Amino acid sequence: MNAPTLESPPSAVGAARLLDGRALALQVRARVAAEVAERIAHGGQAPGLAVVLVGEDPASQVYVRHKIKACEEAGIRSYSHRLDAQASEEALLELIDRLNRDPQVDGILVQLPLPAQINVQRVLARIRPGKDVDGFHAENLGRLAAGFPALRPCTPKGCMRLLDSAQIDCRGKLAVVVGASNIVGRPMALELLSAEATVLIAHKQTRDLPALVRQADILVVATGVPGLIRGEWIKPGAVVIDVGINRLGDGSLTGDVCFQEARERAAWITPVPGGVGPMTIACLLENTLEAAQNAVFIPV
Repeated sequence: MNAPTLESPPSAVGAARLLDGRALALQVRARVAAEVAERIAHGGQAPGLAVVLVGEDPASQVYVRHKIKACEEAGIRSYSHRLDAQASEEALLELIDRLNRDPQVDGILVQLPLPAQINVQRVLARIRPGKDVDGFHAENLGRLAAGFPALRPCTPKGCMRLLDSAQIDCRGKLAVVVGASNIVGRPMALELLSAEATVLIAHKQTRDLPALVRQADILVVATGVPGLIRGEWIKPGAVVIDVGINRLGDGSLTGDVCFQEARERAAWITPVPGGVGPMTIACLLENTLEAAQNAVFIPV
């Protein structure tokens, strides 16, 4: 699927243009809905997404509601499965096995984080790669690393769509990714490498982070540390993608980058909220449709 172009007027002097994830996500979701409708009109089955929530984490419950609502709006069938916080790892693995076998389920999403008694990597590895719409399975990450991706992790995929929408050419640019998780940081670096950027990854052991950030033509930050990146660290004219979304004591949301400070120096920047978050959900829907299109039912 080609990324739509996001129109943005020239910014005022000293104020970066916004990479508006809400506007772009609406375009992606509308296109997914149209393709789902066409699939059904030609006698196909509506894609099905199983969403698994373990425990009562308030943020996770909100995310799950948003994902289920997005499925409904796109014509994707959603199946909600809830286990209590004391559920065993074996119970969760048995549920995943059933969903792997279910021909009505094209995609499986296990909402993270999981309770302490459950091994996250074991759970993610149990999901069949063709149904791994989060793109977290080692096979899908490995395909991304090898340069022939299948289902791509949703947040990095959404970040690349934002760059494409603004016609930002990554080739030859120095891209710095702050954060090295398997969910965002590592696959984001692989996406940028595929786009022919020169990529550096910073993590908690990185020395002199400000000096590294100051070199970045493209900066992606995914640490979960509110306000970690100061505006004075930003290279003038840089592109800043803030993946962080943190709730403060007053209930407001903020990113990992000091937005107002960074906006005075950057050329493009994502807002929080309204930047990367909506694109993550849009790419989840896109991955679910892709999984349905590629589905080959194999009895287990």
